[in-house]
Amino acid sequence: MRDNINILVVEDDIDINNLLCKMLSKQGYNVRAAYSGSEAKMCLEYYDFQLVLLDLMLPGIAGEDIISHIRKMKNMPIIVISAKLAQDTKIEVLKLGADDFIIKPFDINEVLARVEAQLRRYMVFSNTNEKQNILSHKDLILNSETVEVTIKGKPVSVTAREFAILELLMSYPNKVFTKANLFEAVWKDEFLGDDNTVNVHISNLRSKLAKADPNTEYIHTVWGIGFKMNE
Repeated sequence: MRDNINILVVEDDIDINNLLCKMLSKQGYNVRAAYSGSEAKMCLEYYDFQLVLLDLMLPGIAGEDIISHIRKMKNMPIIVISAKLAQDTKIEVLKLGADDFIIKPFDINEVLARVEAQLRRYMVFSNTNEKQNILSHKDLILNSETVEVTIKGKPVSVTAREFAILELLMSYPNKVFTKANLFEAVWKDEFLGDDNTVNVHISNLRSKLAKADPNTEYIHTVWGIGFKMNE
C-alpha cells in the first residue's frame, strides 16, 4: 500500500519541490521535503525512506555526495531530477548508484510512472529479503519467525517488548531512533514525554546482551537524541 511508502524529495527550488510533493501525496505516498543537501542527509539519518527524488545542484552538500552517502546505508531507489544535460553527468550519477535520471523540465506523469516502476522492483526485492525473517548484527542474530535471539549461537532470553525494540533497531541499523519513535512503534501508543519506560527496557536489554557477550556493545546511545545499533 502506498501509505506505507515514504519518499524524500530533495530539491532547493521551492516551487518544484512543492509540485513534486503535492503530486506524490495525491498518489497516496508519505512525502518529506528537503531543500538542501545538509537537510537531506539529516532526514536520511533519522527517518526511513523507500525512495529518494534528488536534485544535483544543492546548497550544503551536492547531490552526488548524497548518492554516495545513501549507498553506504541502503539500496533504496534514487531518481535524480536535474537540469544538468551533459551525458557525462548522467553516466557519473548512475555509476555512483542512482537508479534513474530525469531531465528538467519534466513531465509530472513521467516522474510518477518512473517512481512506480522503481518502487515495484525495490519492494519485490525487499519482500524477498523479508521472507528470510533473519536479522544479524555482529554476533547477534534475531529470528522473527521463531522469536528467538542468539549471540554466538547461545540463546538470549528477552521479553516481547525487548524483542520488538531489538527487531526495530536491527531492521534499520544506521537509523537513530528517538525514545518517542521506539515508544510509538513498540507500545503502539502516543508518546507523552515519559521516557522512563523506554529507558528501563533498553537498560534491561543491554544487560542481557552484555551478559551474553561482555566485550561487545550492541546498542549505542546517541546522547540527546536516542538509540541505534552500534557500528
